[in-house]
Amino acid sequence: MEELRHTQDDKTLIRTAKVVSAVFTPFSIPFLAFLILFLFSYLSITPLVFKVLVLAVVYGFTILMPTLTIFLFRKINGFTPDDLRVRRHRYMPFLLTIISYVFCLLTMRKLNLPWYMNGIILSALLTLIICVAFNLRWKLSEHMAGAGGIVGGLVAFSELFGYNPVGWLCIFILVAGMLGSARIILRHHTQGEVLGGFAVGLLCSLAALHPGSKLLIYLFSYILF
Repeated sequence: MEELRHTQDDKTLIRTAKVVSAVFTPFSIPFLAFLILFLFSYLSITPLVFKVLVLAVVYGFTILMPTLTIFLFRKINGFTPDDLRVRRHRYMPFLLTIISYVFCLLTMRKLNLPWYMNGIILSALLTLIICVAFNLRWKLSEHMAGAGGIVGGLVAFSELFGYNPVGWLCIFILVAGMLGSARIILRHHTQGEVLGGFAVGLLCSLAALHPGSKLLIYLFSYILF
């Protein structure tokens, strides 16, 4: 009886971990960042057409295109979602996502959006590139890189917009802890890979979004484009 109860508890824990991982998918983070900006910052007064256009561009290049291209990649190669957890199978999905983010950044620059909007995509792009580089030896958690990016973004935007981020930081650090625990429970990553992913996302977000890094952003954009 005791063994049966432990088995049921383990199944409940695994189901909960799967739900947490599915809800906080890294693909959705740039879109959610823009949505929050348009709802809770001075950008809420901008015209609806402008907000819909920007959200459509971000959604198309950071969620729709990566999802479709990775799905086609899986179908062409006969891979299951579990197969993409194998390190050698992860490079092409990473590359497809990076290409899509580069096109997103190019499109947003054509729209002459403020530097911090471009910085959100640049932060995600830098995070992806670093994760690909580390993937040669170490499978960093993209979920936790996204969580680190959110925390870094909150700190950076608190400097830019002049608000107190403590409440939001408490919420998202708690979410990051839940997400990291979920990835470990599902045995998708080790503790080191979870912490490493969070650190990469945090540092990239601060580098791309903090007002003190504005010169670095302009220099990077000038060299790249």
